[in-house]
This record gives sequence, C-alpha cells and structure tokens, in this order.
Amino acid sequence: MKKKLENKKSNKLLFKMTLNWLMLSVLCAGWSAAEIDFDRQIRPIFSDRCYACHGPDNNVRKANLRLDKMDGLFEQRNDIYIIHPNHPEQSELYRRIISTDLAHVMPRPEFKRPLEQEDIALIKQWIEEGAEYQKHWSLIPITDVPVPELGDSNWPKNQLDQFVLGRLKQESLQPSAEASKERLIRRLSFDITGLPPTVKEVDAFLADKSLSTYEDLVDRLLASPRFGERMASIWLDLSRYADSYGYQSDVHRDMSAWRDWVIKAFNSNLPYDQFVTWQLAGDLLPEPTREQQLATAFNRLHRQTNEGGSVEEEYRVEYVSDRTHTFGTSFLGLTVECAQCHNHKYDPISQKDYYSLSAFFNNIDESGLYSHFTKAVPTPTLLLTDSEAEGKLTELEQQVIEAESKLEDLVPQRKNAFAVWMQDPPETAKIQGVIGNYSFDDIEESRIPNQADSEKPGTIHDRPKVISGRRGKGLQLSGENSAVFKDVGIFDRANPFSIALWMRTPNYKDRSVVFHRSRSWTDAGSRGYQLLIEDGKLSASLIHFWPGNAIRVRTKQQIPTGTWIHVVVT
Repeated sequence: MKKKLENKKSNKLLFKMTLNWLMLSVLCAGWSAAEIDFDRQIRPIFSDRCYACHGPDNNVRKANLRLDKMDGLFEQRNDIYIIHPNHPEQSELYRRIISTDLAHVMPRPEFKRPLEQEDIALIKQWIEEGAEYQKHWSLIPITDVPVPELGDSNWPKNQLDQFVLGRLKQESLQPSAEASKERLIRRLSFDITGLPPTVKEVDAFLADKSLSTYEDLVDRLLASPRFGERMASIWLDLSRYADSYGYQSDVHRDMSAWRDWVIKAFNSNLPYDQFVTWQLAGDLLPEPTREQQLATAFNRLHRQTNEGGSVEEEYRVEYVSDRTHTFGTSFLGLTVECAQCHNHKYDPISQKDYYSLSAFFNNIDESGLYSHFTKAVPTPTLLLTDSEAEGKLTELEQQVIEAESKLEDLVPQRKNAFAVWMQDPPETAKIQGVIGNYSFDDIEESRIPNQADSEKPGTIHDRPKVISGRRGKGLQLSGENSAVFKDVGIFDRANPFSIALWMRTPNYKDRSVVFHRSRSWTDAGSRGYQLLIEDGKLSASLIHFWPGNAIRVRTKQQIPTGTWIHVVVT
C-alpha cells in the first residue's frame, strides 16, 4: 500500500513537471513567434553590450560608429550595411555577433560579456522582420486607440465608460452599482473644488429632481472661486511656488500676487496658449499689460540665497538652471537635468541642446544673491499699486515730464550765466546746509576733524599714508585702508545732497571704489550710493538694489591720471 502511494506521488510530480515543461515550451514558442519589439527587446541588448564602445560618449566611441542612433544602425559603408532590414546575412552587425573569429567577433573578447544565444536569436528575428526602429518608448507620441465594441450594452454613458467596461469584461467583472447622489456630490466637490460639500449643498442636490441636476452641479462647481484655487494648487506645485527664498536662511518673500493671478487665470478660463506665453515671456509681448508682466513671476519662483561667502555668479547660474529645469518638467513633461553635465543615452536632449535652451532663461540682469541686511526685493521687480496710487503715479509722471522739459530750456541759460559768473568769481563761495567739511591737515591719531560739526568727526583705518594734496594734505588709499565718515551722509532716496572732493588716480583703473555708503559693504544689492572708477571713467550711482533698481551716471570720457581733479556728486 505504501508503495502504491509513493507511485501515485511520483506520477503526480511527473505530471506537474511535464505540464510545467509544456507551459514553458508554449511560452517560449509564443515569445519567439511574436513580432519583436525593438524598444523593449532589442534596445536593452544594445545598451548592455554595445553602447560602451558605440554609444553617445564621443571620448570612448570606436570606429566612429553609433548604435544608439537610427542613422548609425542603418548606416552603409562601402556597400556594407550595419543593419540590412530583412537580410541578417547581409548585416555586418549580425555577422560580427555570430563570428567565431576572435579578431572580428563583437562584443570584443576582452569585454568579457559575450551575447547569449537567446539575444542573438532575437536580433536575427528582428532583422528578418524588417528591423523596425523605434524611439525610446517614453518619447513615442500617444496614438488614438479604437473604442471597444461592446455590443448592445447600455451601461456606458460615454467613450471612457466603454474602455472601462471593455477591461472589466476581460477580467470577467461587472461594473459597480451606480453611486448615490450623496456620493456623487461629494466626489464632484472634492475633484473640482478640493473641498467637501456643505450640508445645505447636499440637501439642495438631493431635492433637485430635474434631468440636468448632475450637469447643473458641475456647472455650479466650475463657476465657484474654489475651482481656480483647486486647479492652481496643482500648478503651484509644478511651478515650485513658495513664500520664502529657501536655502539655509529661508527668509520670507511675498509671491502671493502671482499666486492670485494663477487662480484668476483658471477661474476666467484663460486659454492655455496665453497661460503659457504670459508666464514665459509676457514682458516681451507688444505693450504688455501689468497682468502679462506679473505672470512672468513664474520664472522667479526658484530658490535664492544670501549666505555669507556665496559666489554671486555661481548662484546666478544655478537660478538659470532652475528655470530651465522647471520649463522642461512643466511644459514639456521632460526632465532635462541630465544634459546639464553630459550627454545621456536615450535622451533626445543633448548637452548642446540644454545650454541652447538655458540661454533663453539667461538674458535678464539679475544678482545671484539677495540682501541680508535690508528688505530690498532682488530685481527684476514689478511695482504693484492700487487704483488710487496708480492715479497719483500717473499725475507725478506727467509732472516729471513737464519738469524735464523746463530743464532742457533752462540748461543753456544757466550755462551762459555760469560763464559770466566765472569771469569774476568770489574768493569763497558760501554753501548752505553743509553737514561735513573735512580737512586732512589736522588729523589727530585716527580722528579727522569736521569743520562743519565737531561732534561728527571722521576716522582713518589701517593707517593710510598722508601725502601732499591739491590744497593742503591728502590721503593715499590703497584699497586695504580707508577714511570713514560714520555719522554723516545718511540719506534716503528723497533727500537732496551733494558730495565734493579732490582726487587723483595714478593710473588707469578697471574698477575702484572712491566712496560708498550702504547698510553693509558685504551685502548683496549694494543698497545706498557710491562713486566708482569703472573702465577709467567716473560712475555715480543711487541704488535700491543692484542691478535693475538704481540710477547711474557715468562720465563720457576717461578721467585724467596723475593729476588732481575736482569731483562733485549731487
């Protein structure tokens, strides 16, 4: 009896093994008989065994042959085809992979990764079937799929339902029962507005017995301001929206005006082409409106830093890269980051393409850092005002135009009067409102006396050399030392002021600071005022945030070297 049981078990085991073998045979036969898919079956073989020597890397490519590109695969060299569709025996690639000659076989023996026979068979079958080439699957455009024919079923109410029901039938499943009205309004409310319905809204929907009750609910929810907020929440994520700068300080910044514009765009059903164009280049449109300019804040939502010691240009380029990456993911549905550093197999975006694309986002005058000590907004910026302020600004702008016109008429008159005055000038000109008058003749230790206000002296730092000046003595400043006037010269943008001095530069300067006043000389944006030598010319600036929000005046000619000149900034 025991022996019979063992025989039965052996027979069952043999039956299972035989059945599994038959199933495996059927699967293998089905696999080989099915048409070969290049992207899913052939490309991985080439990638694993061929691209190391015949791929995208120019530095290691052998025989100037690229097998990761269609042109390379089907190239013909002196009547020799790399791949000859339908003819594996005439295809040099196939002849190489089946060769027994160690001098010709591919992959090379030293590669130590020969092709498996199954791989060779797949390549042969692919060539025999015509060697159809495909782009990477993620880059193949989606094509229309025929709507399933479902016979006389009355369940589908639209084409999407037909696809759902068709798949359910494949799985031998039945559709779920129709949802109750309570569930419908809850689903619709969350999908369209992101919020649950109120009790009052549910009761009204249940009480509505009209045939269009569902459609009416959809229309009402789409007309709700909450619809724009719900849609905007998705777009804000794609746009990397945040009300702070990020990085280590993560200081607050207010980008809510752009957020509100996005909500308004969805609620007003702004066409998508305009939605895209305004955000990418609204300021470049002919006579752009404020809304079109505001939309471009999309390009300024990236993180920014003000960390001490940061290299301004390094982070400015990082911002350009961020704008490029966000454009790729938001509008192309494609990540482009890999191409920032190298060409990548399968990737249609080359490194050259990447930097050509990034050039579009590298054409604004911006700083790589924002201010640490002030609340100045890094440029470019847009002044947002209400209607009352807008009217006042328009009025003031008109006054500026009128004043500039009067100034143009006044300049030649005053030039003539000044020329007459210069023929017999007074020995000492009286200037009203002087708050600082400093002479280097009476420096005591490091103290520079102020002849206009003895309570507000200047100081010298790091021992500048005292030399002969234009009148009396002067200071020779090397860039490592300075004269500081801490308690004077503190103005805001509305205060009129003048600063006068005698100066001499021994040689041409690309850039040199004559004087400056700012919250901190190490801070980004250079907020304050300054006098520089740039490219041998004098340059005076009144700055809110540099670059972009400042006034700068430069001399037309280079200043003379080796001689004293009198300079007045007013």
